[in-house]
Amino acid sequence: MAEEFQVGTTYVKIRNPFGVFVLAIVTLGIYYVVWYYKVNRELRDAAGINVSPVTAILAITIGWVIIVPPFVSWYRTFERIQQAQRQAGLATEVNPILGFVFYLVALYFLPVELLYAQDELNKLWRARSAPV
Repeated sequence: MAEEFQVGTTYVKIRNPFGVFVLAIVTLGIYYVVWYYKVNRELRDAAGINVSPVTAILAITIGWVIIVPPFVSWYRTFERIQQAQRQAGLATEVNPILGFVFYLVALYFLPVELLYAQDELNKLWRARSAPV
């Protein structure tokens, strides 16, 4: 069960990165899409980052038709995490390039970018919130 924290008026979840990874595989990618929507929504609502979660989902799903959108969306998601971490004053930040490399690896193997992204999000939410 994920821990829930309140950041301002928004509730965010501290998810187990390995749990996210396993669920994405076991559900054949369905949880991957749900997770991607949720984290982009949390970044918008709790961190004030300008992002449309629906557009992000469309980019990684039907965006494959024109090839480029999933790559751009994932890179920008890592940039959003970095921006939110800077706003929170974290000493260490996510590296969007490393995250993007993990995404490229995931295209051929397993979704390892989820582990990195969720771990960095957990650091962000812990720094910005109090437990509920």
